[in-house]
Amino acid sequence: MNRNRKKLLALSLSATLGAVPLLLHAQEPAQQRTLGSVERSHASQARALLDSAVLTFQAKGPEQALAAFNDRNGEFVHGQYYIFVLGEDGTMQASSGPSASLVGLNVAELKDAAGKSFMREILDKSAKQDSGEVEYQWLNPADNKVENKLSQFRKVGDHVLCVGYYIPRATAEHAKALLERAVQQVKDKGAEAAFRNFNDPRGGFVFNDEYVFVIGLDDGRYRASGSSPNLVGVDVRNVNDAAGKPLFKEMIELARKQGSGSVDYVWRNPATNAVEQKHTLIQRVDDVLLGVGYYTRP
Repeated sequence: MNRNRKKLLALSLSATLGAVPLLLHAQEPAQQRTLGSVERSHASQARALLDSAVLTFQAKGPEQALAAFNDRNGEFVHGQYYIFVLGEDGTMQASSGPSASLVGLNVAELKDAAGKSFMREILDKSAKQDSGEVEYQWLNPADNKVENKLSQFRKVGDHVLCVGYYIPRATAEHAKALLERAVQQVKDKGAEAAFRNFNDPRGGFVFNDEYVFVIGLDDGRYRASGSSPNLVGVDVRNVNDAAGKPLFKEMIELARKQGSGSVDYVWRNPATNAVEQKHTLIQRVDDVLLGVGYYTRP
């Protein structure tokens, strides 16, 4: 990569973050937000299952389709993706997932972990439009934690067919564990081999919205950036976040003085494509700093 190309990447990075207030305003309606690559994949798989369920419902009719949707070992369960069906009155008519225990009950006023009547929102939206989506907070049985979930719905006659997926979001504990593993990788494998792994999406150090980055303390240049390997070699010392904070200078200073710590700023989440609050943990290793962050909504 030549020097001009690297300067353009740095300028592009600054310009993108500088436009954050406008982007946030434009993305307020859920339907208008642009999904990141990870969430886009989840959304695509959920939509494919929902499409299949709609076709089955139309071809076989309610009785056979609902029986298929209630089969927890059937074709409408793909890992975290499963079908659930609501009647217009709010009765749960089918579910092939953890909500199977609610089948036959009226769930119209069921609330999520934050007290949101998300089922009511699905019903109200489906009364006005044939398809849409609703976001809420729900227990993820995979890790037994409450996480953001988004359910797509499709209205078919007087039934509302739905498929949900969890929106990936790392935690402080996840970030700390990944940083510790990355530091150990540098010590065990050497810097060059470790940086190659950090830059490789299949290297074991990129998970949804979580990744490792490495910056030189003397020249401020990326040695690795799991979410954007094309940034390797770019000097980021003059890059600020959307609030004008010189985040990388702060990281470098912190690494020099204390060896480790955390820095808070706003940054684009590669999983959701939204600009969010980010909290990055850093650790100095020789002449570089390693960083891993996690995101929270503004």
